[in-house]
Amino acid sequence: MTTLASQLTRTPRIFQSEQAQDARALFPDLAPEVSELVAGAGSTSPYLLGLMQKETDWCAAAFTDPEAAVHTVISRLAEVPPDQLAQQLRQAKRRVALMTGLADLAGAWPLEQVTGVLTRLADAACSAALTSALRTQIKRGKLPGMSEIDAESGAGMTVLAMGKMGAAELNYSSDIDLICLFDESRFDPSDFHDARTAFVRATRAMSGLLNDLTGDGYVFRTDLRLRPDPAVTPVCMAMEAAERYYESLGRTWERAAYIKARPAAGDIDAGDRFLTALRPFVWRRHLDFAAIQDAHDMRLAIREHKGLGGPITLAGHNMKLGRGGIREIEFFTQTRQLISGGRDPELRLRGTCESMAILAQKNWVPDDVAATLTDHYRAHRTVEHRVQMVRDAQTHTLPQTDEGFGRLAAMMDMDVSDLRSDLHSRLSEVHHLTEGFFAGSGQHTPKVKPDESTFDSAVLDRWLSYPALRSPRAAELFAELKPGLLSRLSQATKPAEALLAFDGFLGGLPAGVQLFSLLKINPQLADLLIDIVSTSPALAAHLSRNAGVFDAVIGGDFFSDWPGEEALAQNLSEVLEAEGDYEARLDTCRRWAREWHFRVGVHHLRGLIGAPTTGTQYADLARAVLRALWPIVIAEFSGRHGPPPGRGAVLLGMGSLGARRLTASSDLDMIVIYDPDGVENSDGKRPLATRQYYARLTQAMITAMKAPMAHGKLYEVDMRLRPSGNQGPVATSLASFETYQKEQAWVWEHLALTRADPVVGPEDLMQDVSALCEQILRQPRDRFQVLHQVADMRTRLAAAKGAGGIWDAKNGPGGMQDIELLAQGGALLSGIGAWDLTQGLDAAAANSVITIQQADTLKNAYATYWSLLSATRLLSPAILQRDALGQAGAAFLARALNCNDLDVFEADLEQTYSQAADIINSSLAAYAVNPEKSEQ
Repeated sequence: MTTLASQLTRTPRIFQSEQAQDARALFPDLAPEVSELVAGAGSTSPYLLGLMQKETDWCAAAFTDPEAAVHTVISRLAEVPPDQLAQQLRQAKRRVALMTGLADLAGAWPLEQVTGVLTRLADAACSAALTSALRTQIKRGKLPGMSEIDAESGAGMTVLAMGKMGAAELNYSSDIDLICLFDESRFDPSDFHDARTAFVRATRAMSGLLNDLTGDGYVFRTDLRLRPDPAVTPVCMAMEAAERYYESLGRTWERAAYIKARPAAGDIDAGDRFLTALRPFVWRRHLDFAAIQDAHDMRLAIREHKGLGGPITLAGHNMKLGRGGIREIEFFTQTRQLISGGRDPELRLRGTCESMAILAQKNWVPDDVAATLTDHYRAHRTVEHRVQMVRDAQTHTLPQTDEGFGRLAAMMDMDVSDLRSDLHSRLSEVHHLTEGFFAGSGQHTPKVKPDESTFDSAVLDRWLSYPALRSPRAAELFAELKPGLLSRLSQATKPAEALLAFDGFLGGLPAGVQLFSLLKINPQLADLLIDIVSTSPALAAHLSRNAGVFDAVIGGDFFSDWPGEEALAQNLSEVLEAEGDYEARLDTCRRWAREWHFRVGVHHLRGLIGAPTTGTQYADLARAVLRALWPIVIAEFSGRHGPPPGRGAVLLGMGSLGARRLTASSDLDMIVIYDPDGVENSDGKRPLATRQYYARLTQAMITAMKAPMAHGKLYEVDMRLRPSGNQGPVATSLASFETYQKEQAWVWEHLALTRADPVVGPEDLMQDVSALCEQILRQPRDRFQVLHQVADMRTRLAAAKGAGGIWDAKNGPGGMQDIELLAQGGALLSGIGAWDLTQGLDAAAANSVITIQQADTLKNAYATYWSLLSATRLLSPAILQRDALGQAGAAFLARALNCNDLDVFEADLEQTYSQAADIINSSLAAYAVNPEKSEQ
């Protein structure tokens, strides 16, 4: 038991001595400190004095344990008989308002407890009033199929608490904003109109029980106007109709309203289902910076409508809607939530203070700003309560008179001058912090407007015809951004070239509002955008089609340490698990992969990581995608054909995927290996023979990877390294794979196996596949046969695909494939894998195919080639054409290759190719002849 006296931390000063004496006289036996509280409260608040006079006996008893007393009052409302409900609800309101007011004035309860108690009362009152109203309709037979017991759970109707009630933040004299809905699926279509009529009547009856002013007072003023289109819709709507409205006509302010929405009465489960269905409307997948302008416009409209613009003058200032007021902080918080809550569910909180805290934790709001605004919010709410407490008026305005400020200062036990100074300081700081956010980036507009005549007017003139600028909102936003963008373009080494690059990006952008809004609020991204479009046409084209990847740049961890394959796979699995259906998971997987892929490219472009790290990160990403997506595909396929028969299947990475080194445009080489374990058919709705099951499952995985969707494709998949190549089945049983590799495979297929690495599948089967691959590699080898096959493969590759010029590091004599083949041959002779090329070259040296010095030369050459390939694949998926390389692209390439002059590098590269080719030619010369002829 916790008494009020033990919790008391402050006491209001006496304002009117006569009223103070009247209050003391009601409770002659109180402890001195509580008596002072009663006197101060009664002297400053006629409303509280009146409540103490009406509830003297209850209040005296409640002082011994205020929390328990209030809890009892609220919990008993569910048991009140219908004929006593109106009176009992009003009595409960008096008692809760009285004890809450005294505990608030005494500092005994913090703000959250005060608002929480008021909200719990509102919940209980709504629930009791709704249950009574529904029972009446059911007794009259107006709700088809429902019995009186159904009334206790809402009979299919739910009441959503909105605004402060939804967030458990009710102020002392709040009205309550409610949206009433019913689940039409619980009724036959023929009964729909009867049910709706009954629910409308029940809603009105509930509202009347709460809202009507009687001799006992009122409970809560109710506002039902937040529902869709309230001028033409009934006070209780079908959920399906509400969903359709929000999907087609919902506005940003309605999205913001639903941040705090909470089922408070009736069918709570139905309310939760409705809010779940509404998530895509409220929480957009992309970072929704366009919401900032909408919120700013809303703020200005409220100010204009209420006449609350202009400077801060304390007399009559509106603490809720006025400049620097409560609504400014709420808008600031909710808009930040709308921007990023679609990507981060942890931001989807209802309370203002808790939301501000998580925004700061996630680096969306600076810690000092969050702390300052939270402190001001609490102070504003405290003042708001005092203003309302005087006469239980639904007001948010500061007093107009000196007497009124004297009363308010007494309630807060402050000097009037200190109170005025504190209020003005807090209001001004809130306005300063929030206005800068909503006003956008006007301060980032260049002081000197760039001279547009220096640019090609034909290019500038055609911009307004592009799809991204066709909407008035987009054109308006771009007009604000244009000076800054042109200023940045003018600073390029070749402005005309940079302009054309940006023009290509802008022309490929399908829509502009979101991106332009993002650039307006985050002007530093404009530098990155210009850098990307000027340097990398491939990355720019990707950005045009997927402008949403910019979200990742400001998502908080874009420049943090690379998480690695394991963490990426876990994160993607969690993201996909949250999606409702298969198609959504496939598209979300693409969006997620695009953002991480973009991050690697930007880090490489900006010189934050080098080529070796780039290759590893692209490989980590690809493997994470396969590990997360494979179980999703299996689950979807299993729904029709049953779970995988036998021991399941493994995705075996080959080539660069197996070696864990990819470029920006690599496809994925894979083999699917399954073990039927004696099971001949799957067990499902439409069972399949095991071989057919895994073949079709593999095709489903390929489709999941390659099918074009809203966010494009994931990866191209190449399965030609499977047994018998394109002629063989797309999925191979473990036994068949073993037989083929041991009895039929060509030596070149064993060369490819040196880079095989299981990616995903049942752990025991992955171990068996790895063990089999190692066993095959350890088989005794004929040196001449292995090296002859290496030489023959070189010849075949040269005939099929020769070098594409000096900048083609992959193909041609002395290129990457040449060195990889030799390394694989060395690894095969040693019976080891060649995932790391250096190990394969060391093995070649150990087997006297090349010397140690030659191995070092080839390692250095390969490192140069890899740097070149990684950089050029970021610039373009095709082989680089030097004459098409812009100034910015050339600068990036020189930096990536650690050279000052590309002409000099080109000459050195030619020499490197020649030197590497000479080493490989000499090492394989003796093995290039037909082995049968050599034996003769």
